[in-house]
Amino acid sequence: MPYKDFTQRLKLFIQKRPELITTTLSNIFTMRLIGNKTHGDLAEIAIAEFINQYMYDFRSVHVGKDLYRAKSREEDITIVNEITDDEFPVSLKAYGEGPLQLSTDKNFRMFPRLAEEKETINDLSVIKAIFSDPAFAEFDNINVLPLIYDEKKQRCNIMVFDYGLAKQNTVLIQRHDKGAGRKHPVYRFYDKQNQYICEVRYGGATANALQRGLWTHTKNGVNYFDSITNGWVDYSHNLVLVKLFSQALVASSTGHSTALDKIKEDIERLRQTPNLS
Repeated sequence: MPYKDFTQRLKLFIQKRPELITTTLSNIFTMRLIGNKTHGDLAEIAIAEFINQYMYDFRSVHVGKDLYRAKSREEDITIVNEITDDEFPVSLKAYGEGPLQLSTDKNFRMFPRLAEEKETINDLSVIKAIFSDPAFAEFDNINVLPLIYDEKKQRCNIMVFDYGLAKQNTVLIQRHDKGAGRKHPVYRFYDKQNQYICEVRYGGATANALQRGLWTHTKNGVNYFDSITNGWVDYSHNLVLVKLFSQALVASSTGHSTALDKIKEDIERLRQTPNLS
């Protein structure tokens, strides 16, 4: 799959040049000093630019919010493999450690399909039929790149959910109607060790965005993630970047052009400097 090939290439690149992703993540999460939600939008721009500047066989375009809303599938950036010409959408999410939404299931198809079965689904042929159902077609086509962060410890882990392994290992799907202050039911997926994999939330007319779609949990479902950063990456706040943003907002495009020239020089320096660690 083109997306899986990309994430494996990204993982290898980060192994080779960890200082570049550390710098980028530090800059992204510095944005939380400006606003609690600012980092999410800027992460999309930053990761797209990281790909363009450092991953020579790929190019990326930030889709933008207006175009994103018009798309039939969830997409924040588009990535193109320059060698194969494969083009694929990626949804980038910056979430705190814990629950992670993989898909909004905006057409509300997954939950009704599961509701056609018994509350306990443990027949492997039925489970296979569920995954093969058109209602679950997007299960194989969700390209989510999550930046999972622990703000207290100032660290980030880029973790990709392994949908193929999740499908392969699911032996039980169980409906849960109550618990943890939940207003709506969920169907949870488990493997043969009774370990949590993921869940499908209700998502009806009375449910909000956090009460619907396909979800997992970065702690409870850790066995079904591949860490692109090979574990946690410690980041630090870049206070110079905050000052740069503040003054850039009151400067003219002439000043921006001059600063941009210097930033381009710095990127080239980073690109050419080998990792000495």
